[in-house]
Amino acid sequence: MRKALPSSPVAAAMLAALMPAGAHASGSPAATLGELLANSGISASGYLAASYYSSSGGNTFHQFDTAHDALQLDQAGLTVAYQPKHGFGALLDVIGGDDAKIVNAAESASASSNNAIDLLQGYLQYADGRLTLQAGKFTTLAGAEVIAPTGNTNFSRSLLFYAEPMTHTGVRATYALDSVLSVIVGMNNGWNYTSISSGSKTLELGIALNPTSAVSFTAQSYIGNDPVDLTRRTLIDTVATYNVTASLQLVASYDWGKQRSSSVTPGGQWSGVAVYVNERLSRRWRLSLRGESFDDRNGFITGTAQRLKEGTVTLGYDPTADFELRIEGRYDTSNRATFVYSAAGQAHARYSGQQSEFALQGVYSF
Repeated sequence: MRKALPSSPVAAAMLAALMPAGAHASGSPAATLGELLANSGISASGYLAASYYSSSGGNTFHQFDTAHDALQLDQAGLTVAYQPKHGFGALLDVIGGDDAKIVNAAESASASSNNAIDLLQGYLQYADGRLTLQAGKFTTLAGAEVIAPTGNTNFSRSLLFYAEPMTHTGVRATYALDSVLSVIVGMNNGWNYTSISSGSKTLELGIALNPTSAVSFTAQSYIGNDPVDLTRRTLIDTVATYNVTASLQLVASYDWGKQRSSSVTPGGQWSGVAVYVNERLSRRWRLSLRGESFDDRNGFITGTAQRLKEGTVTLGYDPTADFELRIEGRYDTSNRATFVYSAAGQAHARYSGQQSEFALQGVYSF
């Protein structure tokens, strides 16, 4: 007797993908992989981003664009997910490229990393009505910007992004009270750590408010002992978005953070605000402006007590629906000479109170 086909959507898609064309119903054309995935409830998407950027210095306090004059593969990303509204599901998100090296370095608490592939997200999920539970590794709730370039309007990341966590490993519960308000509670290993030897854990708290289709607001906090610095670290982050018109969007983000002193670190406080203006100029062109101020009053984030400011202008051109060319200019300043100005071929690095950058980036989504 012929065995029954598996009832799991994941198993069904895998089996169908392996079946030869002749195994389909007589006279029926073979289904494409995209059709098989769609029919099984599995989604798959990806992107490829590459750039050229040149700066007056070493792009000090930038997160991913950290070289002076570079052609680089920023990120290649692939996400496969099965996330039904009810029952169990899962998500896998893998990235490769120069950005992945920096993410890996942060997750291993290492100054540098040569690993150009990172499992950015990988978690199991269970959904039951208004409640969604996730366990594994996922990106942070903090900030207006994300790791994937497709989720940002600028090429470079903000100063706030530099001072925020990127990923967490742990558990997260999201409960939708109604269509307007959701509450998020989680527990994880802290900022970026995939595994830790100590028992220190960080509490994750958040709310997401969407009173209208034009307005949204999120607030999130991370509180817990850092397993490396051995003392409590607290971050409070808020993001407000206002879609003024179909073509004009305003975004504001505010961060406040504090780490207590310990035998490992002197601790300190920091705060900052970033404002974004995103305008769709035409069907193919868009403009994104970002301005921000960051106060590292005790030097915990940057290593020097200073006040930083930056302004960024990004012009986006979409010749097709799946590709965008980004042209960007950025200017950073500090009240202290902390930006690496020039170190190549010199015995000692020179420092400046300002730095500038010009960048070109291509982003292809599929």
